Amino acid sequence: MSRFFQRLVFVLGTAVFGALGLGFLFGQFGFFGVHAGGDQDGAYRQMSVYAQVLKRIQSDYVTEPNITDVTTGALHGLLESLDADSSYLTPAEYKIYKDRPTTGVGQIGVTVSKRGGYLAIVDVTPGSPADHEHLQSGDVIESIGDTSTFEASLAVTRMMLEGKPGTSVTLTVVKPRKADPDKVTVTRALAQVPQLSETQYENSTILYLKPGVISKARVDELGAKIKGSKAKKILLDLRDVSGGEEEDGVRLANFFIQSGTLAQLEGQKFPKQTFAADAGKFLTQAPVVVLVNRGTYGAAELVASAIEDAKRGDVVGERTFGEGSMQKTIELPDGAALLLTVAKYEGPAGKKIQDEAVTPNVRVAAADDNDDEDSPSKGDPMLDKGLELLKAKG
Repeated sequence: MSRFFQRLVFVLGTAVFGALGLGFLFGQFGFFGVHAGGDQDGAYRQMSVYAQVLKRIQSDYVTEPNITDVTTGALHGLLESLDADSSYLTPAEYKIYKDRPTTGVGQIGVTVSKRGGYLAIVDVTPGSPADHEHLQSGDVIESIGDTSTFEASLAVTRMMLEGKPGTSVTLTVVKPRKADPDKVTVTRALAQVPQLSETQYENSTILYLKPGVISKARVDELGAKIKGSKAKKILLDLRDVSGGEEEDGVRLANFFIQSGTLAQLEGQKFPKQTFAADAGKFLTQAPVVVLVNRGTYGAAELVASAIEDAKRGDVVGERTFGEGSMQKTIELPDGAALLLTVAKYEGPAGKKIQDEAVTPNVRVAAADDNDDEDSPSKGDPMLDKGLELLKAKG
């Protein structure tokens, strides 16, 4: 099937199935027990439109189409019209997804998500294969091998980037402010956990911590550093920090917040959960500043959101990426599956991180975007602003 036709299928699926809404699909198959009503009548009408379009494609398209491919493309479009994390997996894709190994897997060292239909790099692990090939946050992966990322789900593209250590994958990469895409071949390697960075500023009165990743072990390590430090102020650098479980982000936020709500998790059919601060896990009243950027993703965003909404400290930098949701795997009778977002995380103020991200109360552009060559930032205006704010605190 031609690439033009594949894109036609994707757009058609997004438009038609997106209009249906999930009520019809889940009601028909009994996932949530939604039954007939006004919305159902509208859904049936839309299905009639879809049937007419499908019939026209069969009868009038320039070549005889593969109807299985057309329907699969429409189902991909339905799920991906909802959010980047929701996916439809064909029976073959779901089998690979279930059977994929969890250890000893080679990675290229990037966190990725979908933006504008294509695969976008959120951040790159320092020292990783992707870093060695000069891939950067903001780069768009147009294709993996011969497969366009526009036509593949996020779950599938993530699997395609993985493989045996030592094997290679060829990417077509579009970089910001560059017209022509680059072909980049990256050799997979076992993932290396970023190191925790620690620095003392202002005669050891300011403790700078950059976790690199949010994980159970790293949060424990951060807690030990905070408890063992004699510094009076803390600068927490969450720039380009991704990965980890959201509960570890909540636990890290609790180190700085003694009481109140840290985060919430809520969905249409998902019982609302409120994550409250535990006074027994609170560690410090020291003034704190958090640095964030477009690569601050997931659990790290929960930390920044909790500290900002509680007015516990300043959040400095750029708007974060916007990732904070829970997915449920729903197996279908033919062996296919849905990876469906069923709940989203909210900050204490009620803003859904997936939809609104975290906007710093002190906005500072990244060094590459700073036009003032005479700035005293010495290449890191966000860090300098954070230090300036902490110096001003008693």
